[in-house]
Amino acid sequence: MPTPNWPAQTGDVSFWYQDIDGLPSPRPPLNGDTEADVCIVGAGYTGLWTAYYLKKAKPELDIVMVEAEFAGFGASGRNGGWLTGTFAWNHERYLSTGGAAGVRALVDAMGGSVDEIVRVAEAEGINADIHRTSELLVATNPGQLVRLKEEIQQRRQWGEAERIRELNAQEVKARVQIPGALGAMEIGNVARIQPAKLVQGLAKVVEQLGVRIAEGTRVTRLQSGRAITDRGTVQASIILRATEGFTATLGGSKRDWLPLNSAQIVTEPLPEEVWAQIGWEGREIVGDFANAYCYCQRTREGRIAVGSRGLPYRLGSGIDHRGTPDSVTIRNLMQILQRHFPAASNARIDHAWCGVLGVPRDRCATVGLDPKTGIGWAGGYVGVGVSTSNLAGRTLCDLTLGRDTDLTRLPWVNRRVRRWEPEPLRWLGVRGMYVLLNAADRQEAQGGAKPSRLARLGYWLAGH
Repeated sequence: MPTPNWPAQTGDVSFWYQDIDGLPSPRPPLNGDTEADVCIVGAGYTGLWTAYYLKKAKPELDIVMVEAEFAGFGASGRNGGWLTGTFAWNHERYLSTGGAAGVRALVDAMGGSVDEIVRVAEAEGINADIHRTSELLVATNPGQLVRLKEEIQQRRQWGEAERIRELNAQEVKARVQIPGALGAMEIGNVARIQPAKLVQGLAKVVEQLGVRIAEGTRVTRLQSGRAITDRGTVQASIILRATEGFTATLGGSKRDWLPLNSAQIVTEPLPEEVWAQIGWEGREIVGDFANAYCYCQRTREGRIAVGSRGLPYRLGSGIDHRGTPDSVTIRNLMQILQRHFPAASNARIDHAWCGVLGVPRDRCATVGLDPKTGIGWAGGYVGVGVSTSNLAGRTLCDLTLGRDTDLTRLPWVNRRVRRWEPEPLRWLGVRGMYVLLNAADRQEAQGGAKPSRLARLGYWLAGH
């Protein structure tokens, strides 16, 4: 039975659009066959940033963007609002394409994306509720604390020493009241944003620069020089795929990147007496070191948004129905809210939603352009696409224009990975991984000085 504070609204994309008075007015679809210099498939952050930098570099370019729904429909308008610039992948897996120096250069470039996004937003007059702050990843049991220390050591080794600081229990308590917090990893130079405001603002800017955005236009297949849609064919010498978690919907691409599901809830605005108990005056973006981790923010108007993995994966690389989460996922999110922020336990939940993100087989993001076919791509962000998409867009711009730059030499460029297994193997692998991760979290919550071995088995099962 739903609880009295069960979400007032579910799905219909995300709360972030409710926060800006509803979904944007639709742009016209493609009206038959057309030609362009560049065709960008997908009008989310990746596609929009790419179009922005291309137009700034070469204003005369004729660019057409085709989008199945509307600009910002996918993860760009549904995410947790974390602008981090952090490196979320396995550093060692990039060594084969860049060496240690190349990996550190990639880490540095990722970190610089935060300042770049803030710069563009200010220059273009995009009000996205950007609040510069830090990221706190909290450990609430000994097993998590071990992972915290290992993560700090790993990040310092790969060039993030100046951004990283370990906090003890008292220091965490002074920032935000999370029961049982034993410590935290603080990451500097991050920001909280309102995702829909950023993507809608960016879409307006690129349109003003002369980019044609065709919404309600579904691409069914990509060929060299052609993007075939249900509204006509776009002919262009360069075709850039910026579909992230929706890549599996393209013909022949079901096994390229896994559409992994994530979900969120958001509370009503909380009264001052509740905030007095929670603290959180720095508006840090907050997560934890659970294996099935969470991500939270304190919004502009004093709500708490809580996200975590939802129903992790649908058989056959299926996609959610317009962001509607299942009831089990909603209950899990409410339990996270109650566990980390008990003062808000009785708050009304105003909205619950979900969406997919792109996961490569080795869980490492890539960007590239095949000079033989003229087809480029970017994605596989595994949940940190707000900042990474900007770096990807700048890199795709340089690749499209044939430039040899520091960005085009980074080790994620033109890096290919093997495809996911056919069904039902990938369904069994991903579901099995999350069964083991959740079991590991339950085991760690009961005590013990070391992380559960079940988590390592789960990650091994899915190739993480």
